[in-house]
Amino acid sequence: MRGARLPYRYDHHTWPELRDLVEKQPVVVLPVGSTEDHGHHLPLDVDTFVVSCLCEAAAKLIPDEVLILPKLPYGFEDHHMDFPGTITIRDNHLLDFVVDITTSVAHHGFRKILIVNGHGSNAPILELAARRTVVETEAHCGFLNGGVGASVEEIGESDVMSHADEIETSVYLHLNESAVQLEKAVPEVKAPVTKFYWRGWVRGKGSAPLKMMDHWSRISETGVIGDPTVATAEKGERFFREAATGLAELIQEYRAIPIEQRVDRH
Repeated sequence: MRGARLPYRYDHHTWPELRDLVEKQPVVVLPVGSTEDHGHHLPLDVDTFVVSCLCEAAAKLIPDEVLILPKLPYGFEDHHMDFPGTITIRDNHLLDFVVDITTSVAHHGFRKILIVNGHGSNAPILELAARRTVVETEAHCGFLNGGVGASVEEIGESDVMSHADEIETSVYLHLNESAVQLEKAVPEVKAPVTKFYWRGWVRGKGSAPLKMMDHWSRISETGVIGDPTVATAEKGERFFREAATGLAELIQEYRAIPIEQRVDRH
C-alpha cells in the first residue's frame, strides 16, 4: 500500500488485527467491476473505478462498521468482445472465484458479506454467488447491483441511459476529470426502444421487463448507449454523494439483520 493504513480496508490489517475484528462483525464488502469498452471518451476501467470509489466513500462514512476487500477488476464480458481491450471471465469461473473469496471470508468468522456490483452483466452470476455463500457457510451474503439512493431521473436530463452515458460520464468527471476525453464523446442510441424491450433506463419506462443481452456491436457503433455530451462533474458529484450515502445506510441496515437459527423440518 501507499500512504496511511485505512481502518476500513480489509487488506490493510495484519492477521491478528483481522482475527480481533471478527468480534465486532463489520460488513465485509467485495466491489466487483469490469474491464471493457466505454465509448471513445472513457477508459476501460469505468465500472471497476466507480464501484470501488463508491464502496470506499460509503466506508468513510461508517469506518467502524465495514471492511472493504480488494476490488475485482474483471467480469463477464462475452457480449463486449467485439470491442478491443475488453477482458472477459467465463461465467462459471467468475462464479467459483467469487464464491472462493466469500467462503474464505466466512471461514475466518465474518458473518456479514456484501457483493457490490459495478457491471450489469455480472449481476446474475454475483447474485448466485451470494446465494451459494449463504447455503455453503454460516454467513449472510447479500448482493447489490449498482448504487442505491441516487436517482438518474432527477439528476440526468437524457431520455435513455445505459452505458458510457450521461451519468457514468458525469461520475467519472467528478472522480477524475483529467482521464475523461469529453471532446471525443458522441451520443448514440442505436438499440431499439419498443413496448417491452430496451437497453438500460428509459425516462417514463424505467428498466425493460424483457431481459436480453445482445452482442454489443449489434446495438452500438461506439460502445455508447445514451448521451455523454451532456455530462457534467456537478451532476456526477451529486449522484455519487447520494449513492455513497445510500450505500452506507444500506450497509448499516444489512448489518443489523439477524441471522436466524436454521430448522430442519423433515
